[in-house]
Amino acid sequence: MTRILAGLAVAAALSACAVGPNFTRPAAPTSGGYLPQALPAATTAALGSQGAGQTFSWGADVPAEWWTLFRSPAIDALVERALKANPDIQSAQAALRAAREAYFAQRAALWPTVDASYNVVREQAGSTLAPPLTSNNDLFTLHTAQLSVSYAPDVFGAVRRQTESVQAQAEAQRFQTEATYLTLTANVVVAAIEAAAFREQLSTTQKTLADARAVLGVMRRQLALGEIARADVAAQEGVVAQAEQAAPPLEKQLAQQQDLLADLTGRFPSESDAAGVDLDTTTLPQALPVSLPSSLVEQRPDVRAAEANLHAASAQVGVAIANRLPNFTLSATAGGASTDIAQLFSNGNGFWSVGGTIAQPIFEGGALLHKERGARAALDQAGAQYKSAVLAAFQNVADSLQALMADARLLQSSDSAERSAAESLAIARRQQALGQVSSLVVMAADQSYQQAHMARIQAAAARLTDTAALYQSLGGGWWNRKETAEVR
Repeated sequence: MTRILAGLAVAAALSACAVGPNFTRPAAPTSGGYLPQALPAATTAALGSQGAGQTFSWGADVPAEWWTLFRSPAIDALVERALKANPDIQSAQAALRAAREAYFAQRAALWPTVDASYNVVREQAGSTLAPPLTSNNDLFTLHTAQLSVSYAPDVFGAVRRQTESVQAQAEAQRFQTEATYLTLTANVVVAAIEAAAFREQLSTTQKTLADARAVLGVMRRQLALGEIARADVAAQEGVVAQAEQAAPPLEKQLAQQQDLLADLTGRFPSESDAAGVDLDTTTLPQALPVSLPSSLVEQRPDVRAAEANLHAASAQVGVAIANRLPNFTLSATAGGASTDIAQLFSNGNGFWSVGGTIAQPIFEGGALLHKERGARAALDQAGAQYKSAVLAAFQNVADSLQALMADARLLQSSDSAERSAAESLAIARRQQALGQVSSLVVMAADQSYQQAHMARIQAAAARLTDTAALYQSLGGGWWNRKETAEVR
């Protein structure tokens, strides 16, 4: 057995090379920025709770719990609940565990296999047959125990390339899991902010409707007294009808966002909370990180997953090449057989054997050649997919930066429009009190103010959601979490 193990060690030493391409990580992009123009130091500032200017910190790191920068306990609670109860997270975690176990199982193929067996049989030999035992007994009990060792030296690296491929697949699943975390947290934050915006717009619409109905009641009494014309009442009835039409779409959108939040946090729609995020008390993060372009490919989970898939495809080329080359197998068996279990390994009852096999594929109808060509084509495909993922990552960051700059300008104009509409409404109401204008003028001014107020709410919400989109496009800071670990 010592000689056998020595021979296996020599065979292992011969397994020193692996055919096929050695994977090299793609070089980082050489682009110096994300936008055609230079990124400004800060966005435009506006008045109001969400109107502060945002500064861009070039090269700053992204925190792992970036959503806490919104300073909203409601958002923090929703994200925490989603991370604990969302089934997509649980599915991704299970898939990662399965991928890691598959890698560990594949890695075992690099080692010899050792099997032990014990067999006992009671046998009656026929009298016309030669006695199977040297004792010439026809009736006997035979005990057989043996140890078998088998080893396939990985001379051309087929096993190592396959192990490399499975490890890369596990790494791809790891980054897909990180992408699931990132997508979930971003979706929760965006859904919570949009629900808050719909809630505030609905509240404004309901207030407008209540005021319009109150005015309509007064005008109907004035019409009965002959103080105003029927045309004035008809105009106010139109205002009420318009306000009534605006409420149902907002109610539907708010309900759908609440249902979405329930789903994201692992609950049924019937278990949705009535309370939610308050838009006015949600803090707009002011110092925004902007990762260096060369660092973005390290931070984006989707890019890292595409890189791991590229690595797996590269290893499969080596597997396909090695399958066309000779395969070597070494085996050894040692044991004993006796009619007395106590004499298994004595009195010359031991046996052993050592063997080796070389198998060279000669003709398989061209299958192995075409499998190799297919593996090379799959490598080209994975390379193109990686480039696509990198381009998409840069596009996401550029879109987020452009959106934030546009959002700041829109919020500034929306805030100015709201203040102007509020001033016009105040003037119209003073003029009405003095009898200088009719109620139609006041109604028009009030309608303009409500529209401006709704536009300002939408602009503020868009700025918050696009801020969340920037953190998502930069990778979400998963590398700063303590529980991340590479597959080894």
